[in-house]
Amino acid sequence: MGRRARDQRGEDDRPAAPSEAGDTLIDTRRLRTLRAVADHGTVTAAAAALHLTPSAVSQQLIALEHEVGHRLFSRDGRGVRLTAVGRILLGHANEVLAQLERAEAEVAGYATGTAGEVTVACFATAISAALSPAVAALRTSAPGLRVRVRDAEGDHSLTMLLDGEVDLAVTVEYRGAPDASDRRLWRSPLYAEPFDLVLPHDHPLAGSATLESLAAETWIGPYPGNPVHDVITFACQQVGFTPNLMHCSDDFRAVVALVGAGAGVALVPRLALRDMTAPGVVVRHTPGPERRVFAAVRRGSEAHPLLRPLLAALREVTGSLGTG
Repeated sequence: MGRRARDQRGEDDRPAAPSEAGDTLIDTRRLRTLRAVADHGTVTAAAAALHLTPSAVSQQLIALEHEVGHRLFSRDGRGVRLTAVGRILLGHANEVLAQLERAEAEVAGYATGTAGEVTVACFATAISAALSPAVAALRTSAPGLRVRVRDAEGDHSLTMLLDGEVDLAVTVEYRGAPDASDRRLWRSPLYAEPFDLVLPHDHPLAGSATLESLAAETWIGPYPGNPVHDVITFACQQVGFTPNLMHCSDDFRAVVALVGAGAGVALVPRLALRDMTAPGVVVRHTPGPERRVFAAVRRGSEAHPLLRPLLAALREVTGSLGTG
């Protein structure tokens, strides 16, 4: 590297400590720590996700910087940000960790992998409509497979998956979610679920309401941060208004009950209404938003013999729920 290039290199990219070429051996545990800090933005949050102390995470990062001979993070307010070298190493870390997942899957396959436990994070509606029927089917097709279920909204389940708390996430597309090109994840589309308008039975527009016609109404829906809140807000904005969300609940039964009490109107995922007793309301199927549901695993683990039958069962069950 020439003098000019050396002089223009940022301080954050300068070597953290001397390292001898050819002798570098990077600890994969520290690569997991690197990814966790990059995902969460702070050492404290990464430590909580990894079930370590902040001091232990800081020590692992320092050791990793010594291993590669470069600074990997710099301060950014109360958090940290990756340096240029940190971003390079993170890209390779994602590939290395995915390959380790593949290795574990192949070893498990060699050992038959017919019995074991899989932990799944899934939101409530999909637990009822997709995951529970899949678990029931597996009692016959894979009796040695135990499925442990964690109820989690879509914006939490992917974080749980990447942090290693669960093996599979059933989740939805949402603002800020990792997209289909994210090298940390492997995704399998399951179904697309439309939303229906729910109005009090005596509403003047009960028989003819469209989304546009309800701009002046009081609305009932999930709290900000819930992916469904974003779907509803964006759908209303697409037709020219921002909904006045006066009442908030993440429980769709509570939302529908409030509609029945005359407190407002709502957009509710169709599958959430499927087995619900909803006195005092009218449900209208009108053109509107939908949420796209998919299963995700850490890249490289999609061939694991404990995950394959669960993924197959989910695809079989959801084949009749909508377009994946």
